Amino acid sequence: MEQAKAWISRKRGALGAGESIWIGMLLVNLATFTWATNMTLARWLRESIGPLTLSALRFLIATLCFAWLLRSRPLEDRRPGADAPLLLAMALTGVALFAPTLYWGLRYTTAVNATLINGLGPLITGLLAALLIREPLTPRQLAAALLGLLGVIMVISNGEGTFWGTFHSYLGDLLVLMALTLWGIYSVLGRKVMARRSAISTTAMSMALALPLLIPAALVEQLSLPLRWRPEVALAVLYIGIAPTVLGFLAWNEGVRRLGPGGAMMFYNTLPIYGALLGHFLLGEPLGLSRFLGGALIIGAGLWAARAGR
Repeated sequence: MEQAKAWISRKRGALGAGESIWIGMLLVNLATFTWATNMTLARWLRESIGPLTLSALRFLIATLCFAWLLRSRPLEDRRPGADAPLLLAMALTGVALFAPTLYWGLRYTTAVNATLINGLGPLITGLLAALLIREPLTPRQLAAALLGLLGVIMVISNGEGTFWGTFHSYLGDLLVLMALTLWGIYSVLGRKVMARRSAISTTAMSMALALPLLIPAALVEQLSLPLRWRPEVALAVLYIGIAPTVLGFLAWNEGVRRLGPGGAMMFYNTLPIYGALLGHFLLGEPLGLSRFLGGALIIGAGLWAARAGR
């Protein structure tokens, strides 16, 4: 009888672990999808709102949402405390500088270039983690990141031999690459802070601490790039403030908890897949066999890395 109970308990544990993996994969894909919509909408909004104004409104909306989520949390979760220096560094790199740099880059480069450069996220973050906090990068994770990057190139290039010739807007490309590096630093700093406080608190504090920098900068920006307010612009800004910034962050953090940082980070390369689909349906960009094959390679690399992480 005791052996039967032990067998049932093991089976339940295995089923629970498998369910947790699948839920984790769904969550990180939800996060990357919302982040892909952020880039698509930011490209669409480039003539209506400046990068600093969009960033300020985005994080103001998100901070209000996180304040509501934190209302019943312990007091130490609702103030910076001893983590203030690291939180300020996160606010500067991952909020006040990252978002405006990304949005500014999208004014000068194509969505194709920006999406490809974002496919370098796992490699850049992994390298920064190895350099800054001595976090090991396993051969399998490195191989999966390279496979995912190859898939990204296939998705974005659509099999065209002249693909590299599309890198003609160097300013925009460099700005997007700079933004991705800033995000990598933010992620590495976040790992240190989240060892002592919740992910929700860490995210909320870093956003709130960036607002005193973003709001005055946005007001100054109005002198040269005034906001062209329309109902569809208001809806897009509201969506960016809630879906990619709140829902995306929460889904990603929960996915990391279930899959581990390495497994979850490999799914970051699904962002170009969603970006290609959104570009096709919303911006009229063509889809080809190469993009579908590249998407399969990206997903396969993510599954391989996630299984290794478990």
